[in-house]
Amino acid sequence: MSILNTIISQVPDGVADSIETLESLAGSAASADTVSTAVTTAELSVWDLCMKGGFIMIPLALLLVISIYIFIERYIVISRAAREDSSFMKRIKDYIHEGELESAKNLCKKNGSPYSRLILKGISRIGRPMNDVLVAIENTGNLEIANLGKGLPWLATTAAGAPMLGFLGTVVGMVEAFFALANAGSAANVGVLAGGIYEALVTTVAGLAVGIVALFGYNILVARLNSVMKLLEGKSMEFMDLLNEPA
Repeated sequence: MSILNTIISQVPDGVADSIETLESLAGSAASADTVSTAVTTAELSVWDLCMKGGFIMIPLALLLVISIYIFIERYIVISRAAREDSSFMKRIKDYIHEGELESAKNLCKKNGSPYSRLILKGISRIGRPMNDVLVAIENTGNLEIANLGKGLPWLATTAAGAPMLGFLGTVVGMVEAFFALANAGSAANVGVLAGGIYEALVTTVAGLAVGIVALFGYNILVARLNSVMKLLEGKSMEFMDLLNEPA
């Protein structure tokens, strides 16, 4: 610094003033960078936000965990039900034409798929009027779809209810924030109100997130279930056509 001061003392007064002005500006910029760095580092993690959401975050967390479990479990079950054995109906047709109904029943039991249980019910009704066979198959199909659709009402309820729980938590938080602001009296400021508001909005974000997860999971499972329904309808029609073929 002594060398810099010596150089400054040797230059004209106008230039020296300019140099001192530049030094002050550089110092101000450095302090501004320090302040901005301190501001940007003041961040909240997701976990900290969740902790500030209050007791409403507990049921929302439970809804999220249960919804994810139901989605994974039902997706696996429905995917297995959608698998199709291309040679199954051909073998059933051969057994029926040969009069080996017991072999056809054993094949259905061995297959273990929803459509094989439909065919098994139809085979057990062979000899009765065709309308009775069709009704038995349709009833069995309805039961299979109902079994595959277990848990879907829970996802639908969560998709609609989780955002409502989030809004409830926000309203409760807003009431607490304004109550704290009123009790602060002369010490009340914007910081007290702002802190309560952003903590209250955490539950809305959490409720919307849980609702979105449940909604997407529900729609995915419904689409998969519709594909299984089409498969069952196709197998039922194929079996009825088989019974209507001339011997």
